[in-house]
Amino acid sequence: MHGNVSNNTDNCEVDPGFLNFLYAITYTILLVPGLIGNVLALWVFYAYIKETKRAVIFMINLAIADLAQVLSLPLRIFYYLHHTWPFGEFLCMLCFYLKYVNMYASIYFLVCISIRRFLFVMYPFRYSHCKRMFDVYISIAGWVVVCVSCLPFPLLRINSHNGTRGEVCFVDLPVKDIGVFYSVLMVTMAEIFGFITPLLVVVYCSWKTISSLQQPQPISNDLGEKKKALKMILTCSVVFLICFAPYHFSFPLHFLAKSNKIKDCSQKKAILTFHPVALCLASLNSCLDPVIYYFTTDEFRRRLSRQEMQDIELQTELYCDEGTRKKSFKG
Repeated sequence: MHGNVSNNTDNCEVDPGFLNFLYAITYTILLVPGLIGNVLALWVFYAYIKETKRAVIFMINLAIADLAQVLSLPLRIFYYLHHTWPFGEFLCMLCFYLKYVNMYASIYFLVCISIRRFLFVMYPFRYSHCKRMFDVYISIAGWVVVCVSCLPFPLLRINSHNGTRGEVCFVDLPVKDIGVFYSVLMVTMAEIFGFITPLLVVVYCSWKTISSLQQPQPISNDLGEKKKALKMILTCSVVFLICFAPYHFSFPLHFLAKSNKIKDCSQKKAILTFHPVALCLASLNSCLDPVIYYFTTDEFRRRLSRQEMQDIELQTELYCDEGTRKKSFKG
């Protein structure tokens, strides 16, 4: 694959300056809100986990996945601003790997959140007493599957014959040629199991929840719970469409363009320009996920309310005053 890329004419390639600018600006914009949002989410969920079983374990894992990617953004920004990588090959591959782990872990846990809320509302008597450890086991299994499945992404970028090894990273890493058959197989598996199947599951949960709302509700509380569940599931669907649909649409096209299966220069350039934009949209989920928590989870908004924050500040002050008095007494 890499050997074919070197035969492309300069007119068909994307301006490297455009790519550096796009990635540097995008990651700079996402860094602060992504860091604050996900740290705040973990802090809230630490207390929230004691109050409910409604997908909070999956939300915690989603926040961890987002935070892992956000913590790698400063190194990415450095590279795209300075066009050099002085941090070693291992750290380069780790940051490169975390990008895809975050994306597919986010997809996995968004699906888990949608299914959990759907089952809790549609079958409350069957799933209301579901043990929290069951969600923990599902999360662990998900991390294992995602981490193993994402290994080909960095492994296909490791090239010991690269003359500039150690100086380039991320988008500038060479791609190993593994042949058309295995390349098509990898792209197909990523599309089917990494995006199409999860999207169908979320759409199904949305459709069934909407259908249930059109039926007579025996208890008034059921209607409110179903509306809350639908709001969260639909929000997960929106994140799918905004963040992950463009990337998985451009992913096979990008492979065809890079392997010179698409001969038309204008088409190739359009695809190679759209793919990095789609990749940036995929990174946007690290900022959108905390928005999901805030607008779809009552307890999350309550924890961040002014009264709640004032109570926390008061408790902190009392704790500090008590510590000061104890020191004075000992003195």
